[in-house]
Amino acid sequence: MAKRKNNKKSALFPVIIILIIAAVYAANRFGIFDKLKDESSATAGTDGELTVHFIDVGQGDCSLILSGDTAILIDTGEKENGESICSYLKENNVPDIDCLLLTHPHSDHMGAASYVIDNTDVKQIVIPKVTDDLTPTTKFYEKFLKSVQAKNLKITAAKPGMKIDAGAGELEIISPVKDYKDMNNYSAAAILTHGDNSFLFTGDIEKKAEKDILKEGSLKDIDVLKVPHHGSSSSCSDDFLDTVQPDYAVIMCDGKSYGHPHEETVNKLSEYTDKIYRTDMDGNIIMDSVEDGITVTTEK
Repeated sequence: MAKRKNNKKSALFPVIIILIIAAVYAANRFGIFDKLKDESSATAGTDGELTVHFIDVGQGDCSLILSGDTAILIDTGEKENGESICSYLKENNVPDIDCLLLTHPHSDHMGAASYVIDNTDVKQIVIPKVTDDLTPTTKFYEKFLKSVQAKNLKITAAKPGMKIDAGAGELEIISPVKDYKDMNNYSAAAILTHGDNSFLFTGDIEKKAEKDILKEGSLKDIDVLKVPHHGSSSSCSDDFLDTVQPDYAVIMCDGKSYGHPHEETVNKLSEYTDKIYRTDMDGNIIMDSVEDGITVTTEK
């Protein structure tokens, strides 16, 4: 009897193997393994390409994040930059914008927002909600609201902890953390993470907002710092730079207006890195996030 029982087990063994192979085939056939692989790669490293374009818009901000089919535009510069921004998108084969993040309602950061919305398919708009007394009544802001309404879009309030899909990366909003009396400190700062590489977009945050963000514990070592407020001396406090420890710094300015960047700020940045780029000197600055770090290409 014992011999017959062992023979029965031997006969069942090939059947079990066949069933296992069939199950594995079915899992691959219906994408279950692909889904698991995709989910793990999102946190495992730089498994997809990601590029950040710091677009030269003079005395203003405009950054473009591209990864696969995903495009995020951060700020738009002044109203006269609208046509050149849309041309830049076309040149880089960007048919639509998944998220338009406007750091704060100043014209040098969102003056061309209405033009971009009118001439591009924008899927999501994120902007900080400011107090009633700070809500702009300017023409550029009114045009922005009309463009939003005409396209039947909704505005999402930027809040700390909000995460935005950036293709192979992720963009997380870290400010504003409280109400302020001035618009610059209302800027929606955000950290872009792609594998081991990180970028910090800061809008025009000044030392007050920097201090509040530090208290929240949102900041860490950053590879690339988009320098706050065009390199003004009102930003880049010692504690802020000591925490961020940037390997690269990008200053977006025209080199003429308001004395930006201030010499004091440039000198402080040089204590942390010798890789300081400026749109007034370098033109468009393109940074590719790769597995072993950041590669930089400049227009000039």
